[in-house]
Amino acid sequence: LLFAFLIGLFAGLRSLTAPAATAWAAHLGWLKLRGALALIGSTASVAIFTLLAAAELVAAKLPNTPNRTAPPGLIARIVMGGLTGACVAAGGGQGAVLGAVFGIVGGVVGCFGGFQTRRGFVRALGTRDIYVALVEDLAAIIGSLWAVSRL
Repeated sequence: LLFAFLIGLFAGLRSLTAPAATAWAAHLGWLKLRGALALIGSTASVAIFTLLAAAELVAAKLPNTPNRTAPPGLIARIVMGGLTGACVAAGGGQGAVLGAVFGIVGGVVGCFGGFQTRRGFVRALGTRDIYVALVEDLAAIIGSLWAVSRL
């Protein structure tokens, strides 16, 4: 359940990076999923989530991209946190529903905590937001891959 929370937290940073990592983990056999959750490991899901995650990494840097705490971004982070949390928990032998709850909580924490942390680093370092955003991208990618590979 800790990893369900963590994958949700990374979904809170970048909503599509966590499901892309989860899809790859299921596809490569790192996560043993059954039933409807196993669909995330299909070749089509891997391709779609990977392309969407790459597009999100670019779109997040554009000047007119909405704030992650605005309703569309927040909803995406909640949904993806729940989905990835369910997959990670089920892959680890826990209940998918409880994993989804932990993933949702992680998504909310990652969304608001990531926003505040990023803002704080930009202020403290006196740097441009893009540099902190790139570090946040790396944290989301590496963290997501780490969380799905631990089971």
